[in-house]
Amino acid sequence: MIVSQRRLLLSDPSRVAPENPSPCSLEDERKEFNAVVAALPKSSRQLRLITYIGQKYFQDRHDELHEYNIATEVFERSKTSFNAGEDAIVRVEAHRLRKKLSEYYENEGKDHPIHLSIPLGTYAPVFTRPNHAPAEIVNKTASAQLKLARQRAPLWIYPAAALVLVLTALGIYGFLRAHRAKEASPGATAAPASMATSGNAAHDAQVPLRILAGYSGKPQIDRAGAVWQPDQYFHEGGPWDNLENSIGRTSDPMLFKHWRNGDFSYDFPLSPGVYELHLYFFAEEPDATSMSTFTVYINGDNVLQGFDIRTDAFGSNTADERIFRDVGPSSDGMLHLRFTSERAPASLSAIEILPGMPHRQLPIRLVMQSKSFTDHNGQFWRPDDYYMNGYSSTKRAQIEGTLDPDQFAGERYGNFSYAIPVDTRDRYTLILHFAEFYFGPRASGVGGVGSRVFRVLCNGNTLLDDFDIYKEVGSLRALTKPFNHLKPTAQGKLNITFEPIMNNAAVSGIEVIDEGQ
Repeated sequence: MIVSQRRLLLSDPSRVAPENPSPCSLEDERKEFNAVVAALPKSSRQLRLITYIGQKYFQDRHDELHEYNIATEVFERSKTSFNAGEDAIVRVEAHRLRKKLSEYYENEGKDHPIHLSIPLGTYAPVFTRPNHAPAEIVNKTASAQLKLARQRAPLWIYPAAALVLVLTALGIYGFLRAHRAKEASPGATAAPASMATSGNAAHDAQVPLRILAGYSGKPQIDRAGAVWQPDQYFHEGGPWDNLENSIGRTSDPMLFKHWRNGDFSYDFPLSPGVYELHLYFFAEEPDATSMSTFTVYINGDNVLQGFDIRTDAFGSNTADERIFRDVGPSSDGMLHLRFTSERAPASLSAIEILPGMPHRQLPIRLVMQSKSFTDHNGQFWRPDDYYMNGYSSTKRAQIEGTLDPDQFAGERYGNFSYAIPVDTRDRYTLILHFAEFYFGPRASGVGGVGSRVFRVLCNGNTLLDDFDIYKEVGSLRALTKPFNHLKPTAQGKLNITFEPIMNNAAVSGIEVIDEGQ
């Protein structure tokens, strides 16, 4: 693929661009960009988006093309409260713009000497010569073949079809990795995908280990500050991309933008010990009404049989996480994971391996804020996650009755729920943290007892009914409610529902503690 080298040279003046017999000049890029803009409907969101993209690009400010800037400067979202986990407007409009560009070059722009595209995972434009197929077209074709196979093939042919598609994906992936390596460093040769590791495989992997399955770019950082590495330690399967779907129940959609697909395995070299394994899954809208099942093995043990992501997550386009405690390497010093297809190709978005506690899951602590928090005991609280619906709010009031007033710097309110992942074998203590920020004379001066009333349920069982924070402790004062011996669902979840009775339900912190000995 012939891509404009101008950005490469600007980002690193010492870098020498590889030979390009017909590069895209700045004048060529501007001409093609203006033609695309003229073809878009006037006053459309796509026109506003591409105009902004073009301004930043031609001003050599392409590093400013990220989701927050676009949301606040193009679509007028609030600079103080915009949350990409709740508001997918940028991803949705970028997806529509990519679709418009694809349609444009299939029709009136098909004979243009230069084509404009916006690759997945970025908002920066790329200008290419059409005599070289972009990687996105190859990926799109392979994805379409997979969907067609799911829709039309009888059940007995799935294994054969999956094998063919996996082999095709491996060939495409190997070609693209080699091609990208040559673009990034002339003369370099990419290693085969099945041999990808992070150094010498003879050495034990460093834990915590966090891997984005199917991803081959730079390390990524989540909202809690944890670093996620590109895919490694894998064998077989192929990489696939999330086509800009809005993803529910996660504040880190980055974890679910890619996945490994097909029949594949991972072998992690680990020191002897006890570890906790987190597997992250995501499923797009189904192509058929039948279940899409596969099986997961840990060191040869079947831990997820007939596993269907949509059933487990209670819907499509929803993040799903499964947790397994007491995991360790087998006798050969490796932790072996295997994913085998049944009625659909297996898929996986991310893997996390943490130092574990024998027979107990690590505690989960969440603050209803956009940033992490460490309390006076040195305990780490992650940013708000696993939620569906509701709204987030930042509070600046001084809260009494707690050694950690900063824990109450925010809340989730409205009608909402959480699906917190846990190991299915144990029982758990749930601790909810509340404060009344709005009602009462010490807050807004409005209302009092009976102004905010709601109920809380866990897996269908009522924990709190006619619950009134102000009635129990007044306003601007911490209130903690523990609940013991909670049993998870078969899907390994504590589904916590907050239902308003009068005005909005609200919560500021959630803890889940394993009761195992």
